[in-house]
Amino acid sequence: MADSHSTDAEPSFSDSVNILFDRACEYIDMSDGLREKIKVVNSTYTVRFGVKLRGEIVTFTGYRSVHSEHAEPVKGGIRYAMSVNQDEVEALAALMTYKCALVEVPFGGSKGGLRINPLDWEEDELERITRRFAYELIKRDLINPSQNVPAPDMGTGEREMAWIADQYRRMATTDIDARACVTGKPLNAGGIRGRVEATGRGVQYAIRDFFRHEEDVQISGLSSGLAGKRVIIQGLGNVGYHAAKFLSEEDDCKITAVIERDGAIIDENGIDIEALSAHIKEHHGVKLYDHGKYVEDGAKVLEMECDILIPAALEAVIHRHNAANIQAPLIVEAANGPITAGGDDILRKKGTVIIPDMYANAGGVTVSYFEWVKNLSHMRFGRMQRREEEARHIMLIDEIESVTGKKLAEGFKDKFITGADELTLVRSGLDDTMRSAYASMREIWHEKRKHHDNFDLRTAAYMIAIERVSASYRTLGL
Repeated sequence: MADSHSTDAEPSFSDSVNILFDRACEYIDMSDGLREKIKVVNSTYTVRFGVKLRGEIVTFTGYRSVHSEHAEPVKGGIRYAMSVNQDEVEALAALMTYKCALVEVPFGGSKGGLRINPLDWEEDELERITRRFAYELIKRDLINPSQNVPAPDMGTGEREMAWIADQYRRMATTDIDARACVTGKPLNAGGIRGRVEATGRGVQYAIRDFFRHEEDVQISGLSSGLAGKRVIIQGLGNVGYHAAKFLSEEDDCKITAVIERDGAIIDENGIDIEALSAHIKEHHGVKLYDHGKYVEDGAKVLEMECDILIPAALEAVIHRHNAANIQAPLIVEAANGPITAGGDDILRKKGTVIIPDMYANAGGVTVSYFEWVKNLSHMRFGRMQRREEEARHIMLIDEIESVTGKKLAEGFKDKFITGADELTLVRSGLDDTMRSAYASMREIWHEKRKHHDNFDLRTAAYMIAIERVSASYRTLGL
């Protein structure tokens, strides 16, 4: 059996992030001191707290890691999973730093986690656990509108964010910006329209932008256009579900396989995502779904032939032991760190195009930024200008019809006249963010490819992020 020092052993999640960081730094002129400052995690707080449940005290372990405070507040989700550990949380915090820098969201990187299986507990028990965890973080300013702002992650959602926001408000009764202490909240608790779908929507926008550039599509070996593309999704949680839904319904892609923890469903004619999602919610898995072929070994389905592979579940699902078998010419990392550094090397040498996680799944933090700004301004987007926009559009329509003597189609008029509401503005802002970030990445990608055959989009993304963080530190006098 290989020991931990074997060359065959995979690096840890945080080691993988650092390996990819170092690879990008080879193309950047930077002092060793500044490079180290950017790479290392600033601090990680580990908390162990007890909650009396079912007649006995149960002890839980949680983490909140702060990677970089070059911009504040720092930002990053809180996940609930039994797999949560310090290495994972620190790696995710680092990715948050680079992600925020890449999409020009003015946050540093942070991440949190609680070692718990949410399915083991009733809702009222989860609330007590969440509030106690939040209490431990709030009293150390690890949840604070101006210092550290969490969001949902795997195992958490709007419900948990509402509990955390309420706990903060109870402890900071005079903070007028209390709602901004966390994002991903329900609408009635200060949330923003479009946040639940944001990460999946961002994945869709990332893929659309890739296919807008014929030169990029040719590098992958795919044909032009998204319509008809065969897509395999791993993980039909919030991110995977929305990405699959939007790609199939709006871009005419065909979801040919969905992989979950208990296996996979395959249907070359295309899977009904709504029906499968409903089945998963009821049965906690894909087994027994009667539309398509069930395969028990879901990991093998990653290696099936398809056009686009979207890992949207856990980290390290593609590694040096299976990367050579991956047939997808385009991989879109909807999850954080789904490809290890070793797997990444193999895929790059094969010529596989990878749209990296720090870009592909940046929709969540982008719309979280919009929610944070909304909470600080105490006003929903669109409230001031929407009706004024509609009035000007009506004036224009009336003038056109008066001059031409013809009536415009009612359907067109209705669409043209309607002013932008909050959801429209959120989607517009997200689309603009994803396009701008991709334009920055592909410029470096194509420039460096002239001299370095295996130079990829991930290295370009890291380069942009590192240079922006280093510029912030230099501004601070470092």
